Amino acid sequence: MDEEKRITLRLPADLHEWLVTQAKSARRSLNSEIVYRLETERDTAAARTESP
Repeated sequence: MDEEKRITLRLPADLHEWLVTQAKSARRSLNSEIVYRLETERDTAAARTESP
């Protein structure tokens, strides 16, 4: 990641709690968990569009 952007993100409380739990389980910060999941989804979506 060459450049970083700061955003304000509003999440439903239950989604926030779930993400916190997932982050703790993976020994990541909440921010790192969100970035990890977004990058994973982006890569998956890109692979789908490249497949015939």
